[in-house]
Amino acid sequence: QVRLVESGGGLVQPGGSLRISCATSGSISSIGVMGWYRQAPGNQRDWVALITNGGTTNYADSVKGRFTISNDNAKNTLYLQMNNLKLEDTGVYYCKAASGLMAWHSPNIGVWGQGTQVTVSS
Repeated sequence: QVRLVESGGGLVQPGGSLRISCATSGSISSIGVMGWYRQAPGNQRDWVALITNGGTTNYADSVKGRFTISNDNAKNTLYLQMNNLKLEDTGVYYCKAASGLMAWHSPNIGVWGQGTQVTVSS
């Protein structure tokens, strides 16, 4: 069983930066894809960025050029560096782990963290 614990959320002004983390434990060898989703109040949960165990990354169009996903295998920790934050980046950010890309994009398959709140406000 994989366990995910997010941290690092907070309040930041527009144009600012923030890095959130996801500590991973358990059956890490079963993970093929990890990444981040976010959910704003009243909205569905949308994917933001992912990284495969081969190191391939992919980003939602709304965050390309501003967000960077990375994985520190020695620390079993996933990161999301968020730069030039905008008001619309506000939401709860969830870490997710799945065996592959199909599972990654299936809301009912995979393992979710509890979420960390990111608020962008002046």
